[in-house]
Amino acid sequence: MSMQVFLLPDLGEGLTEAEIVEWKVKPGDTVTIDQVVVEVETAKASVEVPCPFEGVVGELHAAEGTSLAVGAPLISITGGAVADTPAAHERYREEERAGSGNVLIGYGTGHGPTGRRKRSAAAPQWSEKVPQGALNRTTAPKVLSPIVRSMALQGGLDLAAIDVAGSHGVITRADVERALSSSAPRAEGVTRIPITGIRKTIADKLSRSRAEIPEATVWVDVDATALLQARRDLDASIDGVKVTLLAVLAKLTMIALSKFPELNSTVDTEAGEILLYENVGLGIAAQTDRGLMVPVVPQADKADLKELAERLAELTELARTGSLPAARLSGGTFTLNNYGVFGVDGSAAIINHPEAAILGIGRIIDRPWVVDGQLAVRKVAQLSLAFDHRVCDGGVAGGFLRTVANFVENPVVALGSVR
Repeated sequence: MSMQVFLLPDLGEGLTEAEIVEWKVKPGDTVTIDQVVVEVETAKASVEVPCPFEGVVGELHAAEGTSLAVGAPLISITGGAVADTPAAHERYREEERAGSGNVLIGYGTGHGPTGRRKRSAAAPQWSEKVPQGALNRTTAPKVLSPIVRSMALQGGLDLAAIDVAGSHGVITRADVERALSSSAPRAEGVTRIPITGIRKTIADKLSRSRAEIPEATVWVDVDATALLQARRDLDASIDGVKVTLLAVLAKLTMIALSKFPELNSTVDTEAGEILLYENVGLGIAAQTDRGLMVPVVPQADKADLKELAERLAELTELARTGSLPAARLSGGTFTLNNYGVFGVDGSAAIINHPEAAILGIGRIIDRPWVVDGQLAVRKVAQLSLAFDHRVCDGGVAGGFLRTVANFVENPVVALGSVR
């Protein structure tokens, strides 16, 4: 006679063991496929476990009150039909381990005619109230995990009325979510906008950044009064070239990056290496009619202020008119974002993957500020730096941001140091 050993199944939710509460059968009893043979208690709740085999109970491998690891022998069954239930169970176990939306949460084969499964006369072992008749129908649902059962009952669903997508006949988390969605009231006046084109590219890149980069943000308020004056002076002194505030800030950023090169880098996750770039591909976050774009100034660290102003003006115009070639949107190693144009003071920006940092400046407005011990009205802005914590710690990030802040407050000294 053949013997089948049923192992304690994976009960989902990362549980690794269960305690035997009560055996529903004893050696010598005849069991059918999907008959509940034991009640176990996990860290989450009590669960009734059905057997995937039919035949005669040979051995109970654990006594009541003892703990058993997932995958350990639970019960041995001799004789009877084996069919293909073990393969089906193994497939379900693989789905559970994979953690997909169609995970089998609970255990039951879905094989055998309806009604073959026997239930004990004891009350169900869960705290939620079971809908009247949910367990008494001839098409009673297969065993659920406590989590899925709770989702269904808290959502007011009749367990026996939930449509099961899979052929195994077990209600999964996906089945419950689908039932909850279909029973929810539909909102009126909704316009669906497909995420395509440039918007999809932006969404994919930002989502990847959030998923892969462990970022942190530091910020500081700065007195930008001298920065505004320096921009006006420089604009008047460089013939034929309009020196914007962004151009001056870009140049100050290049100087600061030369002192903190760790931030001009990326992380090669496959190789487990930090790649430090020799030159700076300066990305400029620009809001356009087509969405957010980040055109790049290659080797921005090699350009003087006049050249940087010219190249930024060109990029801004190309972005505004939608004429940016694809090549001008790649090669960035560090991004500068002037979110002050939106009338906001600060932002915890998302790093432009695969770069390691993004520096931003908010709006510059009149605020009270202490100058030489006296309260005065100054032009104040907030600087923020979001950085990849894998490439450096707070000391480097804070040092870089403080350096930029000092340059903003004393731009003439900073720019004079590179002449």
